[in-house]
Amino acid sequence: MEGKLLIFSAPSGAGKTTIVRHLLESFPQIEFSVSACSRLPRDGEVNGKDYLFLTPDEFCIKIANGEFVEWEEVYPGAYYGTLWSEIKRIWEKGHHVMFDVDVKGGLNLKRMFPNNSLAVFVMPPSVEVLRERLLKRGTESDESLSVRIGKVQEELSYANQFDYILTNNQVEAAFAEAEQVVRKFLSE
Repeated sequence: MEGKLLIFSAPSGAGKTTIVRHLLESFPQIEFSVSACSRLPRDGEVNGKDYLFLTPDEFCIKIANGEFVEWEEVYPGAYYGTLWSEIKRIWEKGHHVMFDVDVKGGLNLKRMFPNNSLAVFVMPPSVEVLRERLLKRGTESDESLSVRIGKVQEELSYANQFDYILTNNQVEAAFAEAEQVVRKFLSE
C-alpha cells in the first residue's frame, strides 16, 4: 500500500523538528522516516532513531547502488538522504511517512511524489530570531553558525515552491496550524 507523505522543511533553527515531533505524537497513523547522514552523532542522538549514521564511504556506496530516494551534499562532505527502504518499511505497516528534511531534499521528495505528498515550509519569524535559536542550542561553533546563517537566505527563496508555508512565531499556534493542515491533507 502506498500511503501519503508529509514533508517538513525549513532553515536550521526554524522549529521544524519540534513541530514534526508534536505531529508524530498527535497522529498515530504517521511514522517518521529516519534520514541517513554522513556526520557524526551529536550528544544524545541515537543511530536508527534520530538518523542512520553512515560513513561518507558507506553513503556513497548506497548512492551508487540507487538506494536513495533523494540525497544532497548539504554542506561540503556532509551528506543527507532518504533511503527507499525507510519509505517501504513505513508503507508496509499501512502508515503515512513523515519527513524532516532540508529544503532541497523536501523539494526533491515533492517532485518524486507529486500526487500523494504535502510539502510544508516552516518559516522562521526572522533571520535574527533564527540566529538566536541556533545560539541557544549550543551545538554550533562560530564557523558552523556562520555557514548555517549564510545558507538561510537561499533556503528562504525556495519557500514559495512548497504547498504550504507555516510561520513559526509562537510554538503553540504553529502546532495548532500544523495539525489543521495535516488533518485536512490526510482526509483528502
